[in-house]
Amino acid sequence: MITRDITQFLTFARACAADFGPATARGAFLVAPDGFRLAEQSAADNRYMAQADGFDAARASTQHRELHRAFARALPTVCFAGDPATPDAVFPNNVFATAPGRAIVGRMRHPVRQREARREDIRAFFTTVLGYEPRDLSQQPHACELTGALVIDRARGLGFAGLSERCDEEGARLMHGAFGLRATLMFDLAPGEYHTNVVLAVLAGRAALICPAGFADAGAVDAIEALYAPHGIRLGPDEHAAFAGNAIALTPDRVWMSAGAAAALTPVTRAALEAAGFAVESVELDAIEAAGGSLRCCVGEIY
Repeated sequence: MITRDITQFLTFARACAADFGPATARGAFLVAPDGFRLAEQSAADNRYMAQADGFDAARASTQHRELHRAFARALPTVCFAGDPATPDAVFPNNVFATAPGRAIVGRMRHPVRQREARREDIRAFFTTVLGYEPRDLSQQPHACELTGALVIDRARGLGFAGLSERCDEEGARLMHGAFGLRATLMFDLAPGEYHTNVVLAVLAGRAALICPAGFADAGAVDAIEALYAPHGIRLGPDEHAAFAGNAIALTPDRVWMSAGAAAALTPVTRAALEAAGFAVESVELDAIEAAGGSLRCCVGEIY
């Protein structure tokens, strides 16, 4: 099922058992911020990006190495070299993603990011080294920026596709099929939002962080909160602005976010995460956040 009908989706989703697959990844991959700088094409529809003079390549590289070290203590994590010709490649989850036995390549909106999809080393890592079946969406015309645009509940096989210039309805359908999901809810993001994973995080299939202001339809917010009740956690404007919605559970008991996001969490949000069984782990990423994304955007998951 893939639908815009919130009631239909919620009824179906509530009946889905958490038996679709592992709730969290078995590994992760990163791409180093080599050539880190303002990508003017991406800045056209990403209001979170800093101006050119707000980019500090050396600090971004240092922070990214610490991110790699931190993740490696939690699960196997590989890091591919960056490329100065692809300054946004530090956010690989938009371009490359996996499902069990499948490697998926997305179709990026901007040409500067479409170059990333041609990385033969990353493709070969999944197909030749891991033996995954390729699903290449990069050559069709519909934007579908993978787990930036599509937030996935891996335990129940549910997708949440926020539509924007980075993902249209056909792109959402292509991703729904490529990931083999049971059901996907499509909804419009609020004006000025570019990716769903900035305003929504599903954590190990049992909780959700939701930034209501990032959704054009309050009904979608209500439905997601209800689906993950009592662990549907609404974030306030300051938490939203600090990228607290751009979080990920890489293990069943830890939620990862940037240090800035963690500092913005209210006591109520922290208590709600604790009640859902999550401790908060954080890494300083302010230099990388200048590029308009945060911790979750940096993480490609290996299922």
